Amino acid sequence: MIDLFSGLDAWVLVSLLLALAFVLSFEFINGFHDTANAVATVIYTKAMPPHLAVFSSGVFNFLGVLLGGVGVAYAIVHLLPVELLINVNTGHGLAMVFSLLAAAITWNLGTWYFGIPASSSHTLIGSILGVGLANALLNDIPLGDGVNWQKAIDIGASLVFSPLAGMLVAGLVLVALKWWRPKSKMHKTPEQRRKIDDKKHPPFWNRMVLVVSAMAVSFVHGSNDGQKGIGLIMLVLIGIVPAQFVLDLSTTTYQIERTRDATLHLSQFYQRNSATLSEFLALGKSVQDDLPGKFSCNPQQTEPTIAALLNDLKGVNDYHSLSPEKRIEVRRYLLCLDDTAKKVGKLPGLDAREKADLEKLRKDLTATTEYAPFWVILAVALALGLGTMVGWKRVVLTIGEKIGKQGMTYAQGMSAQITTAGMIGLANIFALPVSTTHVLSSGVAGTMLANKSGLQSSTIKTILLAWVLTLPATVGLSAGLFWLASKIIGS
Repeated sequence: MIDLFSGLDAWVLVSLLLALAFVLSFEFINGFHDTANAVATVIYTKAMPPHLAVFSSGVFNFLGVLLGGVGVAYAIVHLLPVELLINVNTGHGLAMVFSLLAAAITWNLGTWYFGIPASSSHTLIGSILGVGLANALLNDIPLGDGVNWQKAIDIGASLVFSPLAGMLVAGLVLVALKWWRPKSKMHKTPEQRRKIDDKKHPPFWNRMVLVVSAMAVSFVHGSNDGQKGIGLIMLVLIGIVPAQFVLDLSTTTYQIERTRDATLHLSQFYQRNSATLSEFLALGKSVQDDLPGKFSCNPQQTEPTIAALLNDLKGVNDYHSLSPEKRIEVRRYLLCLDDTAKKVGKLPGLDAREKADLEKLRKDLTATTEYAPFWVILAVALALGLGTMVGWKRVVLTIGEKIGKQGMTYAQGMSAQITTAGMIGLANIFALPVSTTHVLSSGVAGTMLANKSGLQSSTIKTILLAWVLTLPATVGLSAGLFWLASKIIGS
């Protein structure tokens, strides 16, 4: 790892270390900001002692990051066009990184301090969008090119619909439990359990389900939110020291050969489907080549892009043998071809088998660009796991008692946690970032409605206000900070 940073100017190295510290601080804050959501029900229902619950949650968060992969990480990275990010100079790269991190940390700390279950996912995504839009405005770039809007829409849809689905599904799970065992002790609150049964803890099987589902929420939270931290660090590394991180320098000769084969097969795929794709890709036509100048990811430049990539990879057995400029160029070509292939896959006229083949080619194309070094994954896992073990108290009471007009029953806790774990696990499979905070709190609200216990309007308004304001607030804050930093750098 150390040799990756050798040869850097002292101020770039210091700035890079500070940026990495900022990211790990964000993940540490994310840990104690969101941990309450993972352990709120298990602590409130007294299924586990608080300190044991928080420690166990920290361990499962850590494991979730280590085993979660990088799909969600690169969903975050691709919010910004990568060629735009690596084309900015180091000073502007630092300004972007520090602006988005400062905005995200400020909003996370503020909402945590006031005990508001706000979303770290919304916070991070809003901050990235803010610097992307501000960068576009400052450099006279069309706003449509400042942010990957298709990726932003996909992520926005997952963030909007997941809480609504969580509310509905958790409510239905509770209704099913009440139909199955209407007189069960699982429908008591901890207070009722203490007064009526003179018992401090939930019934054994209910307690087991609460504990297991809480740890499952912690694991999927670590996987989903930990990947956001991994994506942030890769954003930092690619933006500040692109020569070392735009490609996975540990890539084997076999993997490079697979990349070459995928590129060649992609060309053959387009030729095979030329009747459908000829106009979209300008196949076989003489289109003015804009590759030598400022790079532009234009579907009608697909053929020259494939030719340029195959030429750059000719005879390459190790990415170390490429010059820093060539590495950046290869990444641009790979990501551009992947982006175009994704658009092609959505065109009408291709049958299901051809679309499946195209998806396989896309995976081989991005195998050496969508990666994270193990030290990055380990650092994020440690930061999130350690952060999980502090600061949990402020949000537990909100989740347990202030969403509904009466305390949460054991069945409600189980319903909300099972739903949250399932939905975030599903989001991980599809590489979509979602908010643990909003899925769980809306799940609790859904069980309160299903239990006909009503909702506390003041708390619901506060949560909804944070949900609505987080994106515009962080977009504005990060954009303002980036504008200020750019002015300082330019002066």
